[in-house]
Amino acid sequence: MSRLTLAIPSKGRLKEQTEDWLASLGHPLRQIGGERGYTAEIAGLDAEVRLLSAREIAQGLIDGSLDYGVTGEDLLNDLAPDGPSDFEVLQRLGFGGADVVVAVPQAWLDVDTMADLEAAGAAFRKAHHRRLRVATKYLRLTRRFFAQKSVGEYRLVESAGATEAAPATGTADVIVDITTTGATLKANGLKILADGIILKSEAAFTRSRHACAERDASANIAHLLSRLQSGTT
Repeated sequence: MSRLTLAIPSKGRLKEQTEDWLASLGHPLRQIGGERGYTAEIAGLDAEVRLLSAREIAQGLIDGSLDYGVTGEDLLNDLAPDGPSDFEVLQRLGFGGADVVVAVPQAWLDVDTMADLEAAGAAFRKAHHRRLRVATKYLRLTRRFFAQKSVGEYRLVESAGATEAAPATGTADVIVDITTTGATLKANGLKILADGIILKSEAAFTRSRHACAERDASANIAHLLSRLQSGTT
């Protein structure tokens, strides 16, 4: 029987905060191979611990190659073809918070809501014979949200770099991006639509719905899960 797999972020502030969270639950982490290692041990847990990027963790939870992991809700919701039915958030962790938002140029004085954006898109297409371009890394989240808001006058442009710069450089007209304070958007001449918050995201301890269920019985994670369920931090 395979060992349970658990992944945490491999670098940055999210890794540090995840390690602090595990230590607060009585399960400190020791990275194998030093700072450059990509495996680890968690005290008191019989599990194969991997250090991966947040995106790799989300994808692994969705496709079932990982059993548990800590990653952002934005990535989970965007990468999952079937949304939350592909994963189960066991605990939102209170760090790594950010919002996925729709933002337009501040100069668009008459565009403050998603309904305004749809109207602007129709007028734009009539005047310029093309749809509004929406730059984003969050393709599925954007499609779902725009459909919910009955916005159809747009086409997606996948962003490979700094999404907030797309309108200024002329590669897009509107963006969907993640923000913590909105300061970067404002610095780039953008404003968030009043009803344009797609998702309030934070780091989450998550279980795959597609991993092998029998692995749970073979790994000693009962203490960690019980601490989570009791709200102990």
